[in-house]
Amino acid sequence: MKKLLTFLFALLLMAPMAEVQAQNKALEKALKKEFKEKKKEFKKGGWKIYGTSRSEDVVLLKHFDKLAALDEDGVEIVGIASNFKSKNVGVQMAFNNAVVTYAQRAGGQVKGRVASDISGDGTDAEGEFEHFYAAYEREVEKEIKGELELSFSVIRDKGDGTFELQSFFIASESAATKARIRAYENAMKESQAAQKYAGKISEFIKEGVAGE
Repeated sequence: MKKLLTFLFALLLMAPMAEVQAQNKALEKALKKEFKEKKKEFKKGGWKIYGTSRSEDVVLLKHFDKLAALDEDGVEIVGIASNFKSKNVGVQMAFNNAVVTYAQRAGGQVKGRVASDISGDGTDAEGEFEHFYAAYEREVEKEIKGELELSFSVIRDKGDGTFELQSFFIASESAATKARIRAYENAMKESQAAQKYAGKISEFIKEGVAGE
């Protein structure tokens, strides 16, 4: 009887381990697929790694490792720059684009939630909320800049003396959430409607920002 209980206990311990191993294998398989698809995309589009002496394989593997390490807390944000001649200018353009893209997503998400959960209840303050949305996006732009970590960039020559650049940034969602909360606290001062529904809007702000 004692041996049977020991055996059953061992099985119980092994079950969660097997589940974790299966999840790790599934994640590894998915990351390999993303890696191959991204390499194929870059090759087809004529994109080349920019700003590092590392090979494309190493750069991409390190990028996906960072995202995997952060797990659900990892956020990937892509900045795009087009029609520039100075590569340094292109790098700054891509960073600014990533900041604006994130801010617009954050603002659009909150706007959608306000429209469905607050304005949908019969609240007639859309005009005043518009001031809040604009202020919130501006504040997010300011606050998120310090949270974006450049992972890598790719560049391609357009053949007319100008270039295109894509920069891939990684941010921690928990840190990004704190940045959005700071932005919200500043933007809320410009809207009585936002102050009135501060509790609900604060919940929307804390939700993760969905990608495209």
